[in-house]
Amino acid sequence: MGFRLREIEAESKFVDEFSLDGIAKVVSQETVKQVLMDAGMSTPRKRKLNLEITVFIIIGMGLYSHLAIGKVLNRLVKGLRFIWHDPNYPVAKDNAISYRRKQLGARPMVKLFHEVCRPIATEETPGAFLFGLRVMAIDGTSEDLADTPANEAYFGRPSSGRDQSAFPQMRGVYLAECGTHAIIDAGFWPLSTGEEVGGFRLLRSVTEGMLVTWDRGFHSFDMIVDTRKRGAHVLGRLPANVQPRPVLSLPDGSHLAYLFPSEPKRRRRGEHLLVRIISYIITDEALPGYGEKHRLVTTLLSHQSYPVLDLVYAYHERWEIELVIDEIDTHQRLLHGPLRSKSPAAVIQEIYGLLIAHFIIRFLMHEAACQAGIDPDRLSFSHALEVIQNSVDEFQITATEQLGALYQRLLSDIAAGRLPPRRVRSNPRVVKRKMSKFPKKRPKHDQWPQPTRPWHEAIALI
Repeated sequence: MGFRLREIEAESKFVDEFSLDGIAKVVSQETVKQVLMDAGMSTPRKRKLNLEITVFIIIGMGLYSHLAIGKVLNRLVKGLRFIWHDPNYPVAKDNAISYRRKQLGARPMVKLFHEVCRPIATEETPGAFLFGLRVMAIDGTSEDLADTPANEAYFGRPSSGRDQSAFPQMRGVYLAECGTHAIIDAGFWPLSTGEEVGGFRLLRSVTEGMLVTWDRGFHSFDMIVDTRKRGAHVLGRLPANVQPRPVLSLPDGSHLAYLFPSEPKRRRRGEHLLVRIISYIITDEALPGYGEKHRLVTTLLSHQSYPVLDLVYAYHERWEIELVIDEIDTHQRLLHGPLRSKSPAAVIQEIYGLLIAHFIIRFLMHEAACQAGIDPDRLSFSHALEVIQNSVDEFQITATEQLGALYQRLLSDIAAGRLPPRRVRSNPRVVKRKMSKFPKKRPKHDQWPQPTRPWHEAIALI
């Protein structure tokens, strides 16, 4: 038996019937309403566009990044309009959406992100745990922003020896679950904020039973100490200028050592931490880092309980967070340009909506992988995104009692997009197009003279 159409009562209000049941297990309307209530925000009058729908539009901007914001709303209500008693029901226009976005602000989206995004791997999730510890990774990135004076004044614009960047940028730091690619915390700051500062702030979401990995750019004595205070362990790479004091050589080639804070006063007070140091080199000429000495630092001290090669392999799993950033920038945003928002508050609002959308995709991919009994890494992110995009209107037009069956079909469709086993490969860090033949844009070009007559009046035959 096929799916039946949902029935709508004639006296119903459009805003009351709006729903996104396909993602309700991740972001429910009740959760959105509670977040808005906690923020002291509500729209009691039955208007075409309330704040609850505005939240879903911002999330929808992350699911349909190729669409203008007005068309995002049209896409989110496509199914409901199909079964609505007035087939010509007009949805809110762009100016109404802009008004509601300003009214909403950034804080409710940040609150919703922290309410919804959490670790999702279970002990049965392949590759999510090592030695019973949940493998996490911290990494940073920078995002291009719309070229407006407000964004530049708040976030800053990078410059180099050649000139300033084409766009303002903001600093972003993510804490992600390696086994599922779920981002469980994130922070965004002006470009002048260092990645290590942002990484330290994200330790607020580190909990007992985690193994947190980071590269040498995030290394600090205090980050390791604070992570241990939270009941978690650390696996990171040491910068070349950090020289721990050796204490004991272990049979597997690693050794125990004392790590000290960088401040001389704290060293004199005797502050130190016992850690384990692992040194190795990569012997394949085609792999990045060939011949270079790598030094890892970890708080997993026992060479018997935590074999050295397992820890080396686990550190390179940190690369999963690089794939997370690639999913967001290349596949979700399509990297066709900067974030679209023109003010700092709207930028923060937009980026957290984008991350919530990413979490929705990854949550459903994990559910699909569990149902199919495979590793979430074997599922295609871009395929899952397309399936979820196409399912929105299906959930709106399907009879309520059949939504459970439709959800199971959604998971099966996501699980059908399987990737081949990962190849052992390495690519050079190069770009195809380095320079443009056109001159660089200057301030004088912002006030370029405009034509005074239509084009066809400016022609003189000779």
